[in-house]
Amino acid sequence: MSTDAETSPMMTARMGLRELGWWVRDYVYAVRGQWRAFVGRDGPDSFTGGEGTPIVLLPGIYETWRFLEPLARALHERGHPVHVVAELGDNRRPIAEQAARVAALLVSRGLDDVVLVAHSKGGLIGKHVMAFDPAGSRVRAMVAVATPFGGSRYSRLMPTPSLRAFASGDATMRALAASAEANARIVSVYGAFDPHIPEGSELAGARNVRLSGGGHFRVLADPRVIAEVVRVAG
Repeated sequence: MSTDAETSPMMTARMGLRELGWWVRDYVYAVRGQWRAFVGRDGPDSFTGGEGTPIVLLPGIYETWRFLEPLARALHERGHPVHVVAELGDNRRPIAEQAARVAALLVSRGLDDVVLVAHSKGGLIGKHVMAFDPAGSRVRAMVAVATPFGGSRYSRLMPTPSLRAFASGDATMRALAASAEANARIVSVYGAFDPHIPEGSELAGARNVRLSGGGHFRVLADPRVIAEVVRVAG
């Protein structure tokens, strides 16, 4: 008869192989997403038509809006006008600075009752708008995917200031963590395993959706992401 001591190394090995598989598929998805930045043809204005609740896309660090283009298409096909903050570029600038650009777009386009759809750093930018900017009153809710709301312990090891800014001790990260009132309007969607955020993306007071699959990028393709956006936008 097998004992727990005998089976636990096998289970650990299986878990390790499963996470390795998630990691590999995750980066295949990420490479494809970055490739869209070079080959994409449709401009962002092609998604702004529609009678549904307006959506604003907020990509992660080193991502342009093209990384979220599959979401833009899926939501636009469901009747939602989808807006892109082109001024974010590849999203290397500080969170507060990028949040000001998002707020400016909400005001300049007269957008109200908006749903933000964010990936990773984009979720921190979205929460900054919701918590600290008057334009945050224009936001109904945010669906944030794989966002490091509690920071990432790996960030302090990173070579660039833009990546080290995700440390939990960073002043902006502390301010965001202390601003819990906005959490009730946030849906945090995350995988069972995230190689970039070992702490996970669970956010107190938010609606937390833990997916069965893992990864930091590929989770964007999970049908549950669209389902949650449709739910809050409906």
